[in-house]
Amino acid sequence: MSDPLPLAGRVALVTGASRGIGYAAALGLAQAGAHVIATARTQGGLVELDDAITAATGQGATLVPMDITDGDAIDKLGGAIFERWGRLDILVSNAGELGLLTPIGHLDPKIWDRAVAVNMTATYRLIRSVDPLLRKADAGRAIFLTSGAASLPRAFWGAYAATKAGMEALVRVYADEVEHTPVRCTLLSPGPMRTRMRMTAFPGEDPADLTPPEAIMPLVVELARADSEPPILQNFVDWRERSAD
Repeated sequence: MSDPLPLAGRVALVTGASRGIGYAAALGLAQAGAHVIATARTQGGLVELDDAITAATGQGATLVPMDITDGDAIDKLGGAIFERWGRLDILVSNAGELGLLTPIGHLDPKIWDRAVAVNMTATYRLIRSVDPLLRKADAGRAIFLTSGAASLPRAFWGAYAATKAGMEALVRVYADEVEHTPVRCTLLSPGPMRTRMRMTAFPGEDPADLTPPEAIMPLVVELARADSEPPILQNFVDWRERSAD
């Protein structure tokens, strides 16, 4: 008899799910048995994800095309999840905005505002919307993708570094607030991966030298398990090295 799927019967929301790490996370959660609610701005990418999930599991995903900066849409999504499932077991907050690598003094305010909206404000709105749903789960798991730039900022990364640092602060505050509940939060730092954002930030890199996003799937599933006690900060590279020992 095969082992039961570790996330069978659980409901997962993944943002930024149309490509890269979000796509891989959504597919990995579905393969582990979860029903995936996938959001992204790109309808075509969501359809491709749904096709992949259906091919792998025989079950489709719930697709929600939306801009993560639309706070009203986030609130409506939370209400719709409550009406259909009454809870949310897993959140993977992956949508992110690099902004522009440029000196702070040259940074266009519109680019700054977009980075703040995607990386910080949307995180607040997501937490605000799904917190009651995570608390209704028997073991809510909230995973937020972060970056080493948040703790080790460097020249020209002002918009991304500052807003990711702000996002991390929000998540740590929320983790403290839910400490005495079954909800657990994790800041997941993937390290260098073969994503569009990485290619934009480092156009001279050879994509073949980078880890594919699919490699993070087992870690996301591990962090999402109800029987896990996930850490507040998890670095993928460190996890992979420990797993290889």
